[in-house]
Amino acid sequence: MNLKEKIDVYKRLTRLDRPIGTLLLLWPCMMALVLAAGGMPDIKVLVIFVIGVVVMRACGCVINDYADRNLDAHVERTKSRPLAAGEISSKEALALFVVMGLFAFGLVLMLNPLVVQLSFVGIALTVIYPFTKRFTNMPQMFLGIVWSWSIPMAYAAQTGTVPAEAWWLFAANWFWTVAYDTMYAMVDREDDLKIGIKSTAILFGRYDRHMIALFQFAALMCFVIAGLVAERGMLYAFGIIAFLGFILYQQMLISGRERAPCFQAFLNNNWAGLVLFITLSIDYVI
Repeated sequence: MNLKEKIDVYKRLTRLDRPIGTLLLLWPCMMALVLAAGGMPDIKVLVIFVIGVVVMRACGCVINDYADRNLDAHVERTKSRPLAAGEISSKEALALFVVMGLFAFGLVLMLNPLVVQLSFVGIALTVIYPFTKRFTNMPQMFLGIVWSWSIPMAYAAQTGTVPAEAWWLFAANWFWTVAYDTMYAMVDREDDLKIGIKSTAILFGRYDRHMIALFQFAALMCFVIAGLVAERGMLYAFGIIAFLGFILYQQMLISGRERAPCFQAFLNNNWAGLVLFITLSIDYVI
């Protein structure tokens, strides 16, 4: 395998060719920094967190594929992943995970001690998550914690503390993550049932759409409360209304429970997060 082919394998293993997960992780993290700073966050902190989000999402993908390396070959959507296809060895994947993890930790060491302490919890959650699909029907709920852990870290980096208001945003992102990752799990539900992988899409069964709607509504309410606590204005309120519009559109897409529309609904959450982040940021400016 030449260098170009090796780089391509690494890119696919870390999902750098598919940035949707990075973006879904980025928007709530950026919202936390903006809220914690009361506007424009510290540039150093901002740069560290943007790079950190990219690196840690890549780390999560590598350890996820390592955990699922013997299962992905049996799932249509994942059978071509580098580990499942034998394009890279397990040892090499673990080595890449360690290198990226150390790089991310190096970034954290540039921040205050509280962020460093929270980072140990973050890396532990990242490692544990892929294996939750073996023993619980609710891995999406655990992922919600993993995906939201950057929020208290962002507050800690910007303010040196994690105030109560941070947990409203944490709760909003937790509910939202469970909702959109259940949509994602609906795409793989038939394959997961065959190979024994557990998910909320399987747990909720014929009530999947209703439960997703419940989690979406809970996320919306928590985003509202986070905005009220931060005394945000009309532009953020517009973002909330837009978020509701995205929810209704996604519910329409998943109504038939077909793979392609369910995946499209999952992807649509990127725009929901982007609009909410932009309206929050501009709200502080004006």
